[in-house]
Amino acid sequence: MEPHDIIPAEAAPAEESGAPILEDFDAAPEREAPGAGTPEELEAVHDVPVKVQAVLGRTRMPVGELLQLGPGHVLELDRRVGEPVDIFVNDRLIARGEVVLIDGALGVTLTEIVRADR
Repeated sequence: MEPHDIIPAEAAPAEESGAPILEDFDAAPEREAPGAGTPEELEAVHDVPVKVQAVLGRTRMPVGELLQLGPGHVLELDRRVGEPVDIFVNDRLIARGEVVLIDGALGVTLTEIVRADR
């Protein structure tokens, strides 16, 4: 076979090149992420309690200052008005959101889901 007779595999039909016919992944049905279960399989964890926290901000202070706090004192936090609050589940950051008022109660509207880098 001469060098000019070589046909790149992507240009040659599978039958002629002897290459195996590969599955068309664009047409393949969507696959669930590893570890993802069907809604029925996840029902077993629906009643597991978790600790959920919406953190407006943080500050550091000596214990002496903490003991002097009382009604009317203001704590300066490390966030500004309008910045998103962090949502933690079991001490793990999972989302960010905005504080909202619903029927006189504070709530949080989720604006971003935080995905762990794996």
